[in-house]
Amino acid sequence: AALSLLASASAFAPAQTGSRAATSLAAEKSTALPFLPYPENLKGYVGDVGFDPFRFSDFVPMDFLREAELKHGRICMMAWLGFCAVDCGLRVYPLPEAYEGLTSVTAHDALVEYGALGQMFLWFGLAEVIGTVALMQTLGGSGREPGDYGLDPVGFLTDKSEEEVNRMKLRE
Repeated sequence: AALSLLASASAFAPAQTGSRAATSLAAEKSTALPFLPYPENLKGYVGDVGFDPFRFSDFVPMDFLREAELKHGRICMMAWLGFCAVDCGLRVYPLPEAYEGLTSVTAHDALVEYGALGQMFLWFGLAEVIGTVALMQTLGGSGREPGDYGLDPVGFLTDKSEEEVNRMKLRE
C-alpha cells in the first residue's frame, strides 16, 4: 500500500530531463552603475563609464548632451573662480565705492542692488547665442566636436598625441 502511494505521488513530480533551464543575463553592465545595463550610445566618448541612469542618450543626440555637459562644467569653473577671487582681494579697478569691503557671500546682493549683474547676464547671453550657433553646426554634421570652439591661443593641444588630447578632455 505504501509503495502504491509513493508511485502515485511521483506522477505529480516534475520530470527530470537532464538539462537545466538557464536565463541569460550576459548583457553588458554599466561600470558606474553595475546594476543597470550599459547605455550603448555612450560608446566612443572620452570619459565614458556608462553613467546615464535616466537613459537620456536613447532619445537626445549624444553631441547635444556632451555640449551641455561641457558648457555647464565651464560655467561652474567660472563661478568658483569668481567666488574665490572676491575673497582673495582681486578687483577690477577703478572699483566703485559701493563695492568696497565685499566678500563672496555679500557680493551677490550688492551687485544685484547696483545693477552690475545685468552686464554679466548680457555677456553670458551672448556666449549662449554663439554656443547655440556652434551646436547647430555640430548637430548638422559639420564634424565639430562638442565643446570645441577652435580656441587654443596658448597652444595646449599643439604637438599632442590623441591619447594626451583625450586625457586633457577628460580633465575638463
